[in-house]
Amino acid sequence: MFEELQAGGFQVEFHSHARAILTADFPEALSELEHALRQLSIPMEEIVGSGGGETRGTQRLRRAVAATGWRKGRFEIKKTINGREHESQSHEIDHVREINGNIIALEIEWNNEDPFFDRDLENFKRLHAEGAISVGVIITRGISMQEQLRALVHQFAVGKGLVSVDDLSALALRPTERQRRDYARRVARGTSFAEAWSSSFVQDKYGAATTHWRKLEDRVRRGEGNPCPLLLIGLPSSILVS
Repeated sequence: MFEELQAGGFQVEFHSHARAILTADFPEALSELEHALRQLSIPMEEIVGSGGGETRGTQRLRRAVAATGWRKGRFEIKKTINGREHESQSHEIDHVREINGNIIALEIEWNNEDPFFDRDLENFKRLHAEGAISVGVIITRGISMQEQLRALVHQFAVGKGLVSVDDLSALALRPTERQRRDYARRVARGTSFAEAWSSSFVQDKYGAATTHWRKLEDRVRRGEGNPCPLLLIGLPSSILVS
């Protein structure tokens, strides 16, 4: 299961019997998801031009899974006592896939603040406890992508010939005064502008406090989301293309 993805550098982890459940009840859905991920590539221009937000590459991934039936989902859970409503909760999920009455819930956390993982895992836990979903899936930046982003953005900057802050306008980037001061401080310490900008950019937009594999892994190891069966997928640096 997902052997081709793993061979391509994707990280794949199953928790709480998710592998057995997915293999038995959702082989078609897994094939759809694997196909969409195999086709995924993100140009470096989108990494930079997105400003850290969701890239067009991840938007393409959303459209690809949506095209095979993974639609946006909304769950509303109401509890009543003697016919009177005492509690109502709603949960929105990026994508859900239903097969034979069984449902997988999927969240794509490309680049949010890392507490979004807490929200996702708590939603999965509650929905699983209520019998609304069988498995929760989270896709995020993998270790290789997170660790290599700075070098890849620097390589991009060198290739684009960035030697001053004025060159950023060609990339439709408009740094703030704080960012400009940060570039200047780094250059004053003897680094090139390309290195100063790329280090500052990645720290600002794809830093340690955003959604990536290690932040997700920490939470799952602490038991967040448990006992909901989970499939975790980390996107590798190999999907980033010049």
